[in-house]
Amino acid sequence: MQFSPEEKQGVYKAIHGRRDIRSFRSDPVSDDVLLRILEAGHHAPSVGFMQPWNFIIIRDSQTKELLAKIADKERRALAIHYEDTDRELKFLKLKVEGLREAPVTICVTCDPTRGGAHVLGRNSIPETDILSVACAIQNMWLTACAEGLAMGWVSFYKKADVRQILHIPPHIDPVALLSVGYTDHYPDRPLLEIHNWEKRKKLRDLIFADVWGTPLHL
Repeated sequence: MQFSPEEKQGVYKAIHGRRDIRSFRSDPVSDDVLLRILEAGHHAPSVGFMQPWNFIIIRDSQTKELLAKIADKERRALAIHYEDTDRELKFLKLKVEGLREAPVTICVTCDPTRGGAHVLGRNSIPETDILSVACAIQNMWLTACAEGLAMGWVSFYKKADVRQILHIPPHIDPVALLSVGYTDHYPDRPLLEIHNWEKRKKLRDLIFADVWGTPLHL
């Protein structure tokens, strides 16, 4: 497969420019664009070609409100871990989800039973089903970025709460709630970096040569 210089630049632009967004406009997302995002997710690699994902498209305002409430409940529970620390005020100022604002929320799930008892490549490492779903989410995120859309991954929730709200069977794992929509605020750096929560680590400190701990000089 060959890419022109312009095509390669487009791939790198999406990878480096993609952001986890929490503020959205109310403009609707067309079915055509939404389908392209889902198609990108469905074309992700999966271990044993098991394709363990499903996508629940949520546009109903009442359902989004219920999801927002359980996310806020978890945010308040998590705030306890930062009490009396330098991070407490920073955390409370962070906007951790945009479920109420975004016109579309996508619940991406994982079915660990798909493919039967034996899935090629999964027997030794069972988590590869979740890793496959993560690949699908990354495809969706990059496609949303290329389409001029914003996406935010909401991970503040109890899975049992999401299963109850969305009528998800008990063996299905709700991996992510993805808020999708247009935004007026697309930063040039990750939001947690902007708010001084964390800095990007230096790549050279994360690369080893042959065995763990031996630096690789590139």
